Amino acid sequence: MITILWFKRDLRVADSPALALAAAGGGVVLPLYIADPEEWAQPDRSARQWRFIAECLAGLREELARLGAPLLVRMGEAVTVLEALRAEHGAARLISHEETGNLWTFARDRRVTDWARDNGVAWRELPQPGIARGLTHRRGWQARRDKEMRAEVAVTPDALPPHGLDPGPIPDASDLALGFDPCPGRQKGGGVRGQDLLMRFLDERATGYLWGMSSPLSAPSACSRLSPHLAHGTLSPRAVVQALEARRRQVDAPKRALKGFASRLAWRDHFMQKLESQPEIETRCLHAAYEGLRPAESDAARLQAWQSGETGLPFVDACMRQLIHTGWINFRMRAMLMAVASYHLWLDWRQTGAHLARLFTDYEPGIHWPQVQMQSGTTGMNTPRIYNPVKQGLDQDPEGRFVRHWVPELRPVPDAHLHSPWDWGGAGRFLGHGYPAPVVDPMKAARTARARVWAVRGQDGFREERDRLLARHAAPRPGRARKTAKTPEQLSFFS
Repeated sequence: MITILWFKRDLRVADSPALALAAAGGGVVLPLYIADPEEWAQPDRSARQWRFIAECLAGLREELARLGAPLLVRMGEAVTVLEALRAEHGAARLISHEETGNLWTFARDRRVTDWARDNGVAWRELPQPGIARGLTHRRGWQARRDKEMRAEVAVTPDALPPHGLDPGPIPDASDLALGFDPCPGRQKGGGVRGQDLLMRFLDERATGYLWGMSSPLSAPSACSRLSPHLAHGTLSPRAVVQALEARRRQVDAPKRALKGFASRLAWRDHFMQKLESQPEIETRCLHAAYEGLRPAESDAARLQAWQSGETGLPFVDACMRQLIHTGWINFRMRAMLMAVASYHLWLDWRQTGAHLARLFTDYEPGIHWPQVQMQSGTTGMNTPRIYNPVKQGLDQDPEGRFVRHWVPELRPVPDAHLHSPWDWGGAGRFLGHGYPAPVVDPMKAARTARARVWAVRGQDGFREERDRLLARHAAPRPGRARKTAKTPEQLSFFS
């Protein structure tokens, strides 16, 4: 029997239940990755993401080749590619993992379901640890997630029968018609790099995790930087959790820091479960009362200023420029960028969320879209949090080193006015010439946005809808009355 092993967001051989199952069935296994141009034409996709994936594919191909069956890479529409392999080689079984992706991948998988049924192909999708398909409530979810993370990892087969097929080239970004997207500071992909990064974090860098993860100055070295490897599956979440727990048991382990990181791994799964349970979060406000609150077509000038790091709000611009350059920024600054776009600039979260998705090398739909909505105040479950961009700059970059690095136009501004140059006596000669004047008054814009968002909560039926959402997405707390969820720091983008 010939089995197609379809890799998606699980680009690894270690702790790969799909690979283990395919190998256990006997017969030839055709490991396959499909580069679908239509998928890469979606508004949340970018060349920087593909280049990371291409590096992961090269590493995965080498690992599978050592087992005897190198990875096949085919470019085209998924059903067309799968049907060609079935028709030519008689494949009767398809194995993959369940993917918590965007609405496009959900629709693609439905087409594959129809194809498999119509052609007598048995498709087995294996669940991701910690994520439950078809879940309608959160009762018992945390205990089940923790149990799955403690389960034994899948055994990597010693060998696979050779398939003798041409592996095919790994496409370049230009082959997928992806636009120019330089990202010189981007992390590199591949399972070897991911494993090395994990070990170095646990053994060396975790000590500074808790104190260093909030500031964009210290975060690049203090944070784990595992997010792109988890997003694209070069590392198994279960293997990461187990490596973390093994390190915590050692005498010299920074136990408090590792406990904090373990908590963030759990929050990662919590948010992914939200999108798995309600895929429409990508395109519709979680709480329907917020639909239409902001203009469907965002103010073009404000949107462009935010996208390019030219808002005239120094700390915001510095964060956006770092993200453009590196494809990564720490969790607090991700939340601030989204909040400023949604509250201060009053832009629709769907447009700004898609832009951030394109910039993130570690874009994970299951984390991204629930977070985008939470930082935009459209969930109905979380207390709206409006970041003060000036205060954030003063708190996280008090000496101005980060801002001066990424916004060199501000070097003439005295330190005392760096985060609010419009207060400087020389602002009249400077703003609008070397650096833009702020597109909004941040304090006034925040007050207006706060009033608008809170006004929605007074509408008839708001609380009933909120309670329904809490029942579906929030883990119940025994012995406590349910109330509006707060927004602790742990509830932000994974870093």
